Amino acid sequence: MMGYHSPTFCLLLCSHFISVLCSSSSPTHLCSPNQSAVLFQFKTHFSINQTASKDCEYSYPKAKTTSWKKGTDCCLRDGVSCDNITGDVISLDLSCSCLSGTFPSNTTLFLLSSLQRLDLSFNDFRKSEISSNFGRFPSLTHLDLSYSWFSDLLGFQAPEPILKLEKSAVNGIVRNLTKVREIDLDGIDMSSIDPKSFVNLSYSLTSLSLLGCHLRGKFPDNIFKLPNIEYLSLDENPKLTGQFPKSNWSSPLVVLSASVTSFSGELPESFGDLKSLTGLVLISSNFSGSIPRSLGNVTQLEFLYLSHNYFSGKIPYSLTNLATLGILSLEWNQLEGSLPDNPNAFPNLGVLDLSNNLLSGTTPSWLYTIPLLNDLNLGNNQFIGHISEFQNRLLSLNMLVLENNSFRGPIPSSISKLVNLIFLDLSSNKLNGTISLDMFSELHNLQYLVLSSNTLSLSSDNSVTISKLVNLTFLDLSSNKLNGTISSDMFSELHNLQHLDLSSNTLSLGSNNSVTNVLRNLEYVDLSSNIFNELPRFLQGSKNLRVLDFSNNRIRGRLSKFPWKDIELLNLRSNFIEGDLPELPPNIRFLSVSNNSLTGTLSGICNAKFIEILDLSQNDFSGVIPQCIGSFSQSLSSFNLKMNKLHGAIPSTFAKGCALKNLNLNSNHLEGPLTPSIINYKEMQVLDVGNNMINDNFPHWIQALSELQVLVLRSNKFHGPVTAPTSPRSLLKLRIVDLSCNYFFGPLPTGYIKNFKGMVNILDDGKGVRYMGERNYSYDYSVAIAVKGFEIELVKILTIFTSIDLSSNNFEGQIPRDIGELSSLRGLNLSHNNLVRHIPSSLRNMTRLEWLDLSSNKLSGQIPTGLLDLTFLSSFNVSYNQLVGPIPKGKQFNTFENGSYQGNEGLCGVPLSRGCNDNVLGQPPPAPWMNSHEDDGSKLEFGWKVVAIGYGFGFIFGAVIGCACLRTGKPKWFVTLFEARRRRR
Repeated sequence: MMGYHSPTFCLLLCSHFISVLCSSSSPTHLCSPNQSAVLFQFKTHFSINQTASKDCEYSYPKAKTTSWKKGTDCCLRDGVSCDNITGDVISLDLSCSCLSGTFPSNTTLFLLSSLQRLDLSFNDFRKSEISSNFGRFPSLTHLDLSYSWFSDLLGFQAPEPILKLEKSAVNGIVRNLTKVREIDLDGIDMSSIDPKSFVNLSYSLTSLSLLGCHLRGKFPDNIFKLPNIEYLSLDENPKLTGQFPKSNWSSPLVVLSASVTSFSGELPESFGDLKSLTGLVLISSNFSGSIPRSLGNVTQLEFLYLSHNYFSGKIPYSLTNLATLGILSLEWNQLEGSLPDNPNAFPNLGVLDLSNNLLSGTTPSWLYTIPLLNDLNLGNNQFIGHISEFQNRLLSLNMLVLENNSFRGPIPSSISKLVNLIFLDLSSNKLNGTISLDMFSELHNLQYLVLSSNTLSLSSDNSVTISKLVNLTFLDLSSNKLNGTISSDMFSELHNLQHLDLSSNTLSLGSNNSVTNVLRNLEYVDLSSNIFNELPRFLQGSKNLRVLDFSNNRIRGRLSKFPWKDIELLNLRSNFIEGDLPELPPNIRFLSVSNNSLTGTLSGICNAKFIEILDLSQNDFSGVIPQCIGSFSQSLSSFNLKMNKLHGAIPSTFAKGCALKNLNLNSNHLEGPLTPSIINYKEMQVLDVGNNMINDNFPHWIQALSELQVLVLRSNKFHGPVTAPTSPRSLLKLRIVDLSCNYFFGPLPTGYIKNFKGMVNILDDGKGVRYMGERNYSYDYSVAIAVKGFEIELVKILTIFTSIDLSSNNFEGQIPRDIGELSSLRGLNLSHNNLVRHIPSSLRNMTRLEWLDLSSNKLSGQIPTGLLDLTFLSSFNVSYNQLVGPIPKGKQFNTFENGSYQGNEGLCGVPLSRGCNDNVLGQPPPAPWMNSHEDDGSKLEFGWKVVAIGYGFGFIFGAVIGCACLRTGKPKWFVTLFEARRRRR
């Protein structure tokens, strides 16, 4: 009967179904012999090399093919999966398999026609070309060739026929893989591929990753609109350009990443149409304009990275409504204005980084109440007001960075409740008040504490409380108003401490300096600019110490030895250290003991094989410069011995290959000739041998120093003519030249002056004020020169500073017109020579000139009225010449006094009492200086004055001691330019 089934029939039917199910769930079909042979043949092309998969990110490298044995079912081999019915290989995963060798273009692998998944990532196929046969897998849905050292699809410098063939390979992969859903080609060099090749990708594609492929050109925007695309990564293709769709962008994209590209322009409001988007990563590209408000409509967004671009304007209020947002990274843009004030903003935010923008105003209350916040960085903005108290529920905060703003007031006490805090930086604000380190005592996880560059003072007893911060590795309290004493055992329990900076305060060391507990992990210590009178004992046992700066303190006594054998940077400048210099540590790279009272010879420096900066200036070292300096260190870049008592000749052993850039021997008792072996230092930028007794002709060999920018030979016994250079391109970078107070004669060195291109058209490059020196060590070169009649020390040499001083010699003839071409020259001193004829009118072209001294010569004619165009000129002296006629009127000439013109009986007009109608044009009296030097070598001496010199381009020289030429005794330098310099003898 219809509809009736006997119990026996039901049992039989169930038994049949169970049999079918069991047979379908077990692999009854073995891999076919053909496919087994295909896999074995593929295996033979490659060797196993562990380094081939060394960059494997997600799996420990495993040589899967080594387990492939003949006679076994290939479906059971590592990395192989088969269809349970047919036995065909459908998946091959050989990622991180340590395969090394050339990938055959006709490999038998392409015979696996049923293959659906192929993963060859993280192997080394030695830049093999990707064959068009990769398009012969009609069922392929997943292809991963990332980081497998394939070269680009087109190949490099291939002939035309092959280019066409390989273009078909692109079409084969892009067009023939009609079922492909995921393609990962990360790390494959595609620099020869036109991104348009991807325009015909399958509509079934859900994921495309092209990270680091060297793509260049415009990326096709239709890819962004593929109907099933969910994941798209174009990261790290710096020459890849493109723009996002501006309308009708209803894509299912979940994650879009295009960082480190050349995508540019404004982000379109169409981003608001991406309703499925959870992640947007656009770091370090060229995006500009405002952040689109429509992003606030992408309600599924979980992470938003727009950092390192050129976004401007305010942060849209709409973003604060993104309830699922966990990471917001907008740092390094040009965002401005105040933060949006929404009490319910970002309820699930974990990371907020707004650093390095132009944001301003006070901080809204919601910043201090987000319950899940881990990292908060507002550094390098323009925020003002007080830092508010943090709510008790904000316990997850790990990092708090508010550096370099204008926050004021005390440090909020609630910071002591942020028990999970690891990183705290409140530096470079206007915070004040007295702090007790006790407020941080419960922050047991704290590793990084920076409160520098505020106006904080320290409470009396902090020894016990800071010792509780046992995980602290970095402590910086520098540049505050901390005073009083610190005890040696204050840091004795901080065994993890690596970096300690208490510089620029007024701290001293307590009477108990006998602690023996050492900080073995300490690597960096800066206690400079305090009032310590000895080194803390806990430093002496810090065997890992690499950097120690104890400059500008009051350390007295002798240095018996340097106890740190691995120290690399040691700065003891400006103390009261006496005695001999100990033997230098073998690994030292930077040593400054300048401005102390050290004596003895320099024999202890010869073992410093790796030294780069050696500053022994302003001491009482005597003896000769060691011969070892010639082959001292191939890495030596700056050697400063100025203002000592060294004598003898400069060693002639300077070897080739040394990187010396700065050699300063000023103000010693050196004599003999200037050794030409200095030309072996091809990178020399500063050569200062002024104020010695060197007896030599002009060193024409300096023409070989193509990088030379500063040359000071002043106050020696150089003599003879300065003849024309042999090369028309020598000394092109020279900016500061001082040959004054010597015995040079003949015409002015016009040939060299024509070469001084470093004094012509120096333009502001927009990078701000820069100084000559070693930036790796924050070490500035210095030089002693005469400015406006006073000898001073430039503690820092501006890269735009230029001057020429040829005064107090026996140069003769006329002033060359070519000197007027030095349009960026700041100072020119040709005084005390035998120059004749007119002042050239071309001087009016030196529009940056600030001081001009032509006094004590035999110049005649009138003062050119064109000098009125020198609007920066603040010091002018033409006294004791034979000038006639009216003094120019107006502008800066109204500020010059009688002394600028005295000794010229033919001059008339203001400021002189002699009017131009008096017709008194007598002969000038003899100039009060000697036209030739006396036999005993003495020269003109001027009285000492302490003056403050206003500097026309905005810099103030501090207290300076002026002296045009001083032959008897060594100049005693006062502080100049930027910092006080203490001289102690």
